[in-house]
Amino acid sequence: MKPLPYKKLIKLLEARGFIIVRQKGSHVILKNLLTGKIVPVPLHGKNQPIPIGTSLAILKQAEIDPKELS
Repeated sequence: MKPLPYKKLIKLLEARGFIIVRQKGSHVILKNLLTGKIVPVPLHGKNQPIPIGTSLAILKQAEIDPKELS
């Protein structure tokens, strides 16, 4: 898995039923209305991708298998 830009990660989450509910500082908060899961996505550095470990942690919180991305 390669590091993902935050825009691509947000689009991936939105495709799985998450919606942006708010932004607090440098984090966008998304919520899945069906499952009630809440996932924060950092926006540190607009051109820098989110590190792999952080991306995997976000996907784990959202209960998305990283193998589905390949």
